[in-house]
Amino acid sequence: MDSYVIDLSEGKECIVGQGNFSLKTVDDIARVLMTSASKIRVGVAMNDGGMRITRKSGNDPDLALEATNIAQSVGAGHLFVILIKDAYPVNILNDLQNVHGVCNIYAASANPLELIVHETSLGRAIIGVVDGHRSEGAESPEDSKKRRQTLKKIGYHLG
Repeated sequence: MDSYVIDLSEGKECIVGQGNFSLKTVDDIARVLMTSASKIRVGVAMNDGGMRITRKSGNDPDLALEATNIAQSVGAGHLFVILIKDAYPVNILNDLQNVHGVCNIYAASANPLELIVHETSLGRAIIGVVDGHRSEGAESPEDSKKRRQTLKKIGYHLG
């Protein structure tokens, strides 16, 4: 087994999943995401399991190129990699899950991701994803207060 680390720069979020019919799905994903959040910048790449190429789409050429490089490096068939700026996955995941051709979403995060990859005689597959770092304890009352202040600052708050 191998692994591939995706370490994002500040301001980027990554979504990793698996789909089918990449010929159409790569553009469908980009289109849905661009209509899910008004200022979103998105780059999508998807490996075609039959033709053995990586397709790309989106409204940000740099993100699309970076997503393509990640997808090609991992090499798993029908893997898709989405890189976004100016939006959060929480705003787009429901829409993404409803795209015809999206089978599975492994992770959606700004944390470092480590994709666990296994290779067989047929090809490569994502076995799992490590998202972020191991927990070192429970949230304290002060941590909870800071979390709620952050949510309020970015427009999400509880009561």
